[in-house]
Amino acid sequence: MSEPRSPYAGNTSPLEHLAGSVERVTFHSPESGFCVLRVRVKGQRDPITVVGSAATVTAGEFVECEGAWVTDRTHGLQFKARELRVVPPSTLEGIEKYLGSGMVKGIGPHFAKKLVGAFGERVFDVIEEEPERMLELDGIGPKRKARVTSAWAEQKVIREIMVFLQSHGVGTARAVRIFKTYGEQAVERVRENPYRLALDIHGVGFKTADTIAHKLGIPHDSPMRAQAGVRHVLQELSGKGHCAAFHAQLVEQANELLEIPVPILEQAIIAEIDEGNLTPERINDTPALYLTPLYRAELGVVEHLERLRGGPLPWGEIDAGKAIPWVEQRTGLQLSPSQREAIATVIHSKVAIITGGPGVGKTTVVNSILKIIRAKGTQVRLCAPTGRAAKRLSESTGLEATTVHRLLEFDPQSMGFKKNQEAPLELELLVMDESSMMDTVLMNQVLRAIPSHAALLLVGDVDQLPSVGPGRVLADLIASERITTVRLTEIFRQAASSRIIVNAHRINQGRMPERPREGEESDFYFVEAETPESIFAKLLKVVTERIPQRFGLHPVDDVQVLTPMNRTGLGARTLNVELQKVLNPNGHPQLTRFGWTYAPGDKVIQTANDYDKEVFNGDIGRIAEIDEADGLLQIDFDGRRVEYDSGELDQVSLAYATTIHKSQGSEYPAVVIPLSTQHFNLLERNLLYTAVTRGKQLVVVIGQPRALAIAVNRLEAGKRLTNLEYRLRSYR
Repeated sequence: MSEPRSPYAGNTSPLEHLAGSVERVTFHSPESGFCVLRVRVKGQRDPITVVGSAATVTAGEFVECEGAWVTDRTHGLQFKARELRVVPPSTLEGIEKYLGSGMVKGIGPHFAKKLVGAFGERVFDVIEEEPERMLELDGIGPKRKARVTSAWAEQKVIREIMVFLQSHGVGTARAVRIFKTYGEQAVERVRENPYRLALDIHGVGFKTADTIAHKLGIPHDSPMRAQAGVRHVLQELSGKGHCAAFHAQLVEQANELLEIPVPILEQAIIAEIDEGNLTPERINDTPALYLTPLYRAELGVVEHLERLRGGPLPWGEIDAGKAIPWVEQRTGLQLSPSQREAIATVIHSKVAIITGGPGVGKTTVVNSILKIIRAKGTQVRLCAPTGRAAKRLSESTGLEATTVHRLLEFDPQSMGFKKNQEAPLELELLVMDESSMMDTVLMNQVLRAIPSHAALLLVGDVDQLPSVGPGRVLADLIASERITTVRLTEIFRQAASSRIIVNAHRINQGRMPERPREGEESDFYFVEAETPESIFAKLLKVVTERIPQRFGLHPVDDVQVLTPMNRTGLGARTLNVELQKVLNPNGHPQLTRFGWTYAPGDKVIQTANDYDKEVFNGDIGRIAEIDEADGLLQIDFDGRRVEYDSGELDQVSLAYATTIHKSQGSEYPAVVIPLSTQHFNLLERNLLYTAVTRGKQLVVVIGQPRALAIAVNRLEAGKRLTNLEYRLRSYR
């Protein structure tokens, strides 16, 4: 059903008044408020269709409308409401329908009937003012009573926020998150400074906050707007991986966004520096500005690395000439000269990096080092940035490995880590895998928690995409030449038989991948398709038919589509909708929130860190259960069930297809990669290399040969602005 741009486009009928109770909510968009209702009106035998806009509307409520009758070509006679006011129901039937709609957690149709039967029209007053009276009813204990009263109070505030946002022309889907952030002062705080929404609320952008500010009468060139805009531009740049922006670039972009004169913007920058939100510095002898937390984090990384580099090795001196033959004997492996050299280098270094692509024996080297060092009684801890990467590290070493957040003991109450400089980690060596994924802020948090006597070993592939967050820590550390670095390049015989590994290295060297000869078995295929439409059609066929039939892999559990971007016809969003139709066609019950429809069996990805739930950006799970009455979902993440309220689903999206950036730190049995010149801005060597190295058993690239050639030949199109390499080089 399409949303009309205006209910009155081309309509000249006289205005009429209409009132009645909502029988059914046929459609309601939480984003825009657009709704289609079936309303029972006095004197009318059948319910009538009302089309209008409401912040929130529930079956059983009473609506008063001003509007006109129109005949829709598809849907027949409708009442199009220019104004639609929602009032709580007053009839017993309406109250029961309203309470039983699932709007209040803990009250389903059965309990609604009980409540109305016991308390009649006073039921709302009882819930709000005399909740202990609910204990008089069978099946209602203190737990359920507490759940209903808190859900009722929360719902009341959320509806107030929704109405406030809607009255200022803003979609209401974020109301739950706004309530959770600001509590009962939500409306007051937003009125005071609407720009805080863009800073504090996941999913609310600057433009939305700007719209509210405009409606509230905040002047276009106000200092509040200028400061918020300047900070927003820097945050957008940090979202693209930059730790800072050159001063001139910041002013230019803020001027473009805000259309405010440059002198006002310069004043706003000075005010932000005075308030401690921004920090000025020169990078490459050019004035630049940091968001202060990023500036502090970058300084912290340098200071803590220099602190850790000093002092004796925690395991004492080791004779590599004896230790390496000993470890070969213990493991039964014959190490190559390059591996022996790598082990000797690391066991004599307090802070070291091991880097290299797939198939070069990083795991063998790390396992050998761990055996030698643990034989000396050294206390070792292992970690990785994501749950999946930590699980892989644990499997490859046979030792326990945790996520970085679990290692540092994240505390959701304080939104900080329990482990820090004052309460350091208890260890003598920290080994961190997939360290290319570590951004500047998180790396600083880890380093400050490592005690000065301990050692650090970073393992990762520096040629992969840099971290999602700001910085390119691993690359800067290697480039500074201040940190002992071992780069493994030799591909071992077993790995050389895999075309995935051979082609990953070819791509990394700027050479086109090899294709199998006609009829030859391979683990890497390139399927040519010249148009986005044919790429799309071939991708659906490959995922749903060819791979399952030929390789016996499950199209949902084993196959992951990785695409360069979110938007466009070959973006993650479109591909997810189409793949969901064919891979989970009969999922039921369904729940629609934030533009996605979910059903049990759907594959989903977490898109933001949620420390309360201990699920992190990039974690993939399957929907196990949907409770329609209570608006709850259960998602299974690797055997662990996590509950979501429907208002929290803005941090989840479908994951039949996902972006290559989101796949970092993960591996999948089979990977399918669409490549088109419509992805031009993102076609880059490290993006393709990262995607190809995600596949364990099978990689299928589907696309235009020209798009593949662009990706292979294009190197570091968007370099990140950081000052970490220079700081490390010049540290005294």
